Amino acid sequence: MGEVQNKDKQKHMIMNENIWIVMLKLSWPAITAMVLFGLNSVFDAIFVGRYVGETALAGVSLAYPLSQLPFGIGSLIGVGAGSVLSIALGANDKLTQKRILGNANYLSLIISAIYGVLAWFFAEPLVRFMGGQGEALVLGAQYFRVTVIGSLFWVYGFASNMVVRSEGKMKTAAVIMGIGLAINILFNYILVGLLGLGVAGVAWATNIGMLVYTVLGLAYFSGSRVTFEAYPFQIHRDKKIAKAVVSMGMSSLIISVMSLVQAIVVFNALAGFGTTSDIAFYGATYRIFTLMLTPLFGLMRALQPVVGINYGAEQNERVIKSAKVFILSGVIIMLPFWLMLMLMPQELLSLMLPGIVFDSSSLLNFRVFMALLPALPALYMAMTFFPAINQGKVASIIAILRQLILYVPLMLILPKMWGVQWVYFGSMAIDILVLLITILMFVKVFKSLRGV
Repeated sequence: MGEVQNKDKQKHMIMNENIWIVMLKLSWPAITAMVLFGLNSVFDAIFVGRYVGETALAGVSLAYPLSQLPFGIGSLIGVGAGSVLSIALGANDKLTQKRILGNANYLSLIISAIYGVLAWFFAEPLVRFMGGQGEALVLGAQYFRVTVIGSLFWVYGFASNMVVRSEGKMKTAAVIMGIGLAINILFNYILVGLLGLGVAGVAWATNIGMLVYTVLGLAYFSGSRVTFEAYPFQIHRDKKIAKAVVSMGMSSLIISVMSLVQAIVVFNALAGFGTTSDIAFYGATYRIFTLMLTPLFGLMRALQPVVGINYGAEQNERVIKSAKVFILSGVIIMLPFWLMLMLMPQELLSLMLPGIVFDSSSLLNFRVFMALLPALPALYMAMTFFPAINQGKVASIIAILRQLILYVPLMLILPKMWGVQWVYFGSMAIDILVLLITILMFVKVFKSLRGV
């Protein structure tokens, strides 16, 4: 009875409290969790750049987008399983609750095995396809192969953490991610800093961190704090549940795949028209950029239930206000970090590329790439807002437009014509265009929600 009352209390809060208060209550633990997750890749790059060197950072940067595919798979399973679980909790569907983790385990094992075999045998061709050459190719393939060994833990650790968040346990998810990050940093220092294992050491440190994610997730689901009847060590193949998990999580995988396509094009442009230093510089820049986006990923997680519940209750004005509040919150969060990036690019880049004095054109490229950060909350909130009001196709179209239709041809043409700096200028131009289209879509949907 108490659990039901708590769920009703949460729903009442989302539907009735001040939107700014709702945003604060739901967002800060989600943002904390996503920032901790994003710090993993930044610390990896810092250890590679400082203890191994620029060429190694270039190799790891080439392999990095490939190594993120397990997270895309984990997101597919985690988002899907979390959505199915939420519906089952609301409908008091005990059978689905009992079997959800068993189906998540089944999908994790099967998909990880397929991915692992293919990625292991095609590691070097895949890194070469990313633009890898010479020593950077060798080091990138070495790093990638070691990550493949731990791919099951990458998939399940990330997926289980997302299921924890779907229960509303944002603080628990953040604690698990914090412990995993601490373990990752510790083993980076031991394996790379002390034992000198190079890029393989960085990959093993991440594998160990993801193993900890997995163990802590299993421990949580085995304990008394879980809000449903969980069986974390069972394996089920329930066609209906598995199909629902894949269907509801597919958009998350599509975004990851589109990001990989974008990375392939960009790194090939850098390899074809630039140098190893250009690849290392872009790798460092992109990791900083990705870290800056992690608060937005937290806001996205918090926005979904706010929009979805109010839309289901036909409180359309509250739906519109929620979108505006979360976008404005994202802008407010981004601004101080954006100012730091604009004022201190040399200091931040030197964390990953120590001892290098960057020329004015490189620093300009960095600033251009970061220029639109304060405007990106509108784009990223759209990725959650439209699916939450049953217009998921709009979000998919925006993602494909940005990362495939525009990035692929422009990154093939612009650097060839005017040099690698147009990787950065071209990226800014693409985001300006997509942002304008996104804003127009928001205006159109807001009018529709108001019946105009």
